[in-house]
Amino acid sequence: MEEQKQTPPPIIDQLKEYAETQIKLAKYEAIDRSSKFLSSFIVDVVIAVAFVLTFLFLSLAVAFVLSIWLGSYWAGFGCMAGIYLLIAIIIILAKDKIQKPMVDAFIKKFFQ
Repeated sequence: MEEQKQTPPPIIDQLKEYAETQIKLAKYEAIDRSSKFLSSFIVDVVIAVAFVLTFLFLSLAVAFVLSIWLGSYWAGFGCMAGIYLLIAIIIILAKDKIQKPMVDAFIKKFFQ
């Protein structure tokens, strides 16, 4: 008797090809998501730095204006320090109300 060479049914080949395609698709989706997240993160950092610098220079400008109005530098900069202290106290008191929406926004951005 001759041994017959058995070939796998065509469905097996199609399933293997399908599995390979799904793996490639998963890799490409992971690359796409991570690149979108990273680029979005970099843009957000640049925007945050721009806002911080703007805030810093506006704070200095307001402190100098208050110094002129009050007649002394220590009074103008002291008023700005008081304003920052007031803002810090408000943020500390409202921490829970501020923190939850921020966490939700970060999670939403990560899973976009």
